[in-house]
Amino acid sequence: MLNNLLFITIRWLDIVDILLVSIIMYQLYKLVKGTVAIKIFLGILAIYLFWKIAAALKMELLSEILGQFIGVGVIALIVVFQQEIRRFLLLIGNNRIFSSKNGKLFKLLQVNKDEKPKLNTTQLINASRNLARSKTGALIILDLHSELKLYTVSGEKINAKISSSLLENIFFKNSPLHDGGVIIQNNEIKAARCILPVSENQSFPNHFGLRHRSAAGITEVSQAIAIIISEETGKISFSKQGEIKHNISIDDLEKNILAEL
Repeated sequence: MLNNLLFITIRWLDIVDILLVSIIMYQLYKLVKGTVAIKIFLGILAIYLFWKIAAALKMELLSEILGQFIGVGVIALIVVFQQEIRRFLLLIGNNRIFSSKNGKLFKLLQVNKDEKPKLNTTQLINASRNLARSKTGALIILDLHSELKLYTVSGEKINAKISSSLLENIFFKNSPLHDGGVIIQNNEIKAARCILPVSENQSFPNHFGLRHRSAAGITEVSQAIAIIISEETGKISFSKQGEIKHNISIDDLEKNILAEL
């Protein structure tokens, strides 16, 4: 047996195979890390490994039972991990190789594509600065490369050009539109008081309220980015791909936004 092990040949395709599986497993782990789904993910992984070990040891009854469980479990996985599967597919779609923004192949295929209006970052930054100074809570979603119609229709239509004064009035404490999020697309404030998905990430600190978790939630399921102003402290946060940069300066906020344009 030892001699057989010494003469096992490993092809370069085997190395690529192992690397690809490792990358996929790591990305899946990153998607469920910090959520309730991580325990389910680890449990399923343990059962799968146990099944393989039982099959290798020719424990027929046990491997047959576990095999049936794994077979039925595929359907259960799709139901349980709906959000995580969606995020994983978005992660693949957001990759620079496939991105129409950066991919040369896509640029060659984009014929007569309408130019999108340039985002008025000056008005956006001014509004964020003023809202932070007055400790006015705000949640602003920038829909740069996604379609957020599902969430836009949940709020009040605005369809107005971006202006600092308008954003400040929307989030004014006594305004009927200050709850929920504002969605900006094509340099227009499309809607206010929008209902957004809430992140289930358990790794966030306890002081993160509904605004922060909604910002993480919408950026988990889309390519949008989000600006959060804390009502209690006036601190500015920036969210992208479910992650939150907390307590950043107005200059850092501008740099983060410009990096996405």
